[in-house]
Amino acid sequence: MNRTLRGGKKAQFIHTGRISAGYRTPGVAILGSGNPPAAETTIALDDLLVASAFVDNLDEIMSQYDIRGPIARQIGQSLAEFYDRRIFRVLDRASAASAAVTGEPGGFQINLGANKEYDAQALVDSFFEAASILDEKNLPKQGRTAVLSPRQYYALVSQVDSNILNRDYGNSQGNLNSGEGLYEIAGISIKRSNNLPFLAGNVSSVNGENNDYSGNFSTHCGLIYYKDAAGVVEAIAPSVQTTSGDVSVMYQGDLIVGRLAMGCGTLNPAAAIELQSARS
Repeated sequence: MNRTLRGGKKAQFIHTGRISAGYRTPGVAILGSGNPPAAETTIALDDLLVASAFVDNLDEIMSQYDIRGPIARQIGQSLAEFYDRRIFRVLDRASAASAAVTGEPGGFQINLGANKEYDAQALVDSFFEAASILDEKNLPKQGRTAVLSPRQYYALVSQVDSNILNRDYGNSQGNLNSGEGLYEIAGISIKRSNNLPFLAGNVSSVNGENNDYSGNFSTHCGLIYYKDAAGVVEAIAPSVQTTSGDVSVMYQGDLIVGRLAMGCGTLNPAAAIELQSARS
């Protein structure tokens, strides 16, 4: 869930529990006494995130290739990867959190077994277990996503001896030639990322973070979640600035700066599931 922040450093997100239904008694007034329990979560903006590079005028003149384009792309990629890593850590933390509203379900972890992070059958079984858990929590079927490491994803595609590709997951799966062998399992869309805290151990907070992204990720090997598991607040969208005028004359070159101001936090722990692989 995303929210654009203006005129403040934090944003509040409301949580509500369930309302009970019941039969009306003739002659008894309906007074609206079934208000659901409610709670609030606050997500703060982290400090301004920047990535920069200097392009010297003479180097640019002598170069036989474009310099600025690749630099701008690398700056944008560095900003995206920086926050991808933090969002995935927040989703991991959500899987171990209790609900903000009393009586509502919290997060969940699925243990694949010792050293089974690349075991295709264990991964497939975890998808069906996760789908069952999300169904039992009455979460919508649309918007469910899994994120695996690239090596896990290709293990799913390549281990045909485990009958992974041939089982009836749907008629719109990919193929071995493209490497896009599976798009979803049990209605859960599959994505790949190198930014998961994959068996990452302890990760500490750093200066500039105003939300908690730290944790012990020693057994982490994937995420399955519904889209409202975490919230993101954004004050400055990813953008690139370039110096010009007197500054360019003074330094005989241009400074290219990418910037982003956002923060991330847990919203609905019930929507987050962590895949774990115990270490033997």
